[in-house]
Amino acid sequence: MQAKTFFGFETVLAEELKALGAADVEIKNRLVEFNGDIGFLYKANYSLYTAIRILMPIHSFSAKNEFQLYDRFKKFPWEDFLDLNQTFIIDSTVHSDYFTHSHYASLKMKDALVDRFQEKFGKRPSVDKRDPDVYFNLHISHDRVTLSLDSSGESLHKRGYKTEHGKAPINEVLAAGLLKIAGWDGKGNLLDPMCGSGTILTEAALIAANIPPQIHRKRFAFENWKNFDSDLFDKIRETRLNRVREFNGKIVGYDLNPTMLKIAEENITHADLEDFIEVKMKDFFKSEKDMFPVLVVFNPPYNERIESDNEVLYKSIGDTLKNHYPNTFAWFITSDLSAKKFVGLKPSKKVKVFNGKLECDFLRYDIYEGSKKNSKN
Repeated sequence: MQAKTFFGFETVLAEELKALGAADVEIKNRLVEFNGDIGFLYKANYSLYTAIRILMPIHSFSAKNEFQLYDRFKKFPWEDFLDLNQTFIIDSTVHSDYFTHSHYASLKMKDALVDRFQEKFGKRPSVDKRDPDVYFNLHISHDRVTLSLDSSGESLHKRGYKTEHGKAPINEVLAAGLLKIAGWDGKGNLLDPMCGSGTILTEAALIAANIPPQIHRKRFAFENWKNFDSDLFDKIRETRLNRVREFNGKIVGYDLNPTMLKIAEENITHADLEDFIEVKMKDFFKSEKDMFPVLVVFNPPYNERIESDNEVLYKSIGDTLKNHYPNTFAWFITSDLSAKKFVGLKPSKKVKVFNGKLECDFLRYDIYEGSKKNSKN
């Protein structure tokens, strides 16, 4: 099977899979391959914080032109995976000199599928781009064609707890990945001093209490599969929920925008996490550290979707951390790759990630009281 993720989170996802019990875990570009049974596929979808979707390959062959592609797909037993009364969709990715257009490859695959049904049953299933029953994934690399079932359906970043978004919302999988890179495991306290709609806070609470990230999700694509075992899935969900743990720390968010704070509160309440998270109308630049210890993780404006004077912004971030947050590990993500020169502090770590199509740095600053040398004495 394959678990897809964002660039930069492959190692984090691999560790998650190993902790769940996956076998033969192998890191690739933006995905992690692994072995597991159908029950593990259910568990992976329900439990992984940094996966976007889980694919299960069901057919693979070589093809160098559209005729070979159509012929091989015409012979494939689609009826084993799709009923006449079910709808479907095909998502395709093509990196090939033989097939230069992903939509055309999808079209040939769809033609082969419906022609086979028409010949065998006199009827054909329909395509549904909005809410299909079965999701197929077509991947062509050079002459290698791989057909997979997408077991997730809608992207796994859609957790189901967001009622509203802010102006520049951070993706839930991205937020969880950043927290895991930052070392957040629920031991201690966490502050997001520019919390916006509360995504980092919510993901931090889910991780801290070991709550399955898909606890609020209404449906997975695998629930429409012919071999879906509802009793097994119910048992897996029950087992995962029994592993929810107590969290004794604090998760706090600051923001100056009352509208954003209201959205954050609504999202947190919708996620049933209001007992874990506190949001305050507070100016980070006028704040002081009041939790010990505290991990600081945040997503400041990029001057992309929210306008900001980056030189002033990042200098203020550096000054605030240096003067008011002693003995703190602070991380922030930015698409301004020159931002660190304005902070006035040297980052101890830099991780390249992407926020959508924006290349970003995830920067860590180790803030010591006095000199770094004295802090070790």
